[in-house]
Amino acid sequence: MQRCQWSLTSPLERDYHDFEWGVPVHNDRVLFEFILLEGAQAGLSWLTILKKRDAYRLAFDQFNPENVARYQDAKINALLSNPGIVRNRLKINAAVLNAQVVLNIQQEFGQFDDYLWRFVDGKPQQNQWRTHHNVPQTTPQSDALSKDLKARGCQFVGSTICYAFMQAIGMVNDHTIDCFRHSQLQNLS
Repeated sequence: MQRCQWSLTSPLERDYHDFEWGVPVHNDRVLFEFILLEGAQAGLSWLTILKKRDAYRLAFDQFNPENVARYQDAKINALLSNPGIVRNRLKINAAVLNAQVVLNIQQEFGQFDDYLWRFVDGKPQQNQWRTHHNVPQTTPQSDALSKDLKARGCQFVGSTICYAFMQAIGMVNDHTIDCFRHSQLQNLS
């Protein structure tokens, strides 16, 4: 089977590619998981984050934004001592702050999902990339999402991070056209 080239480096990345990447997500907890993990990934490889994902689930209360939003200094210090996650104070503080913003967005829009998917008019964008070299790092939609999230107070949500987030949660189908997942996800929408 043909796969996107980036997924060929490890079994963990292959499984993530084959079963998760680009599948439309509408569960607020999973959406919060991905935005937290994408922020944690900044400056690192996605494989590093995938290896630490289970530790993140435990450390961040299964990505429950209500719990994460209430983290105080003691919990943040415990996270900074946790070798299972990326121990970066700025990223951990951003996770807490971003959880608070997600809760505010849920109050305003009903669901984080409703807020996010409006940036692509409620349906996945179907791209037709021949190679991974054609895939952009940002788009006007990721620029708009980044700008809006920053205006609401989020951190670690630059346009590149937002585009990776959009790819992960299926707002865009960026599997290359020769990848077996491209047509599968195109048919989902």
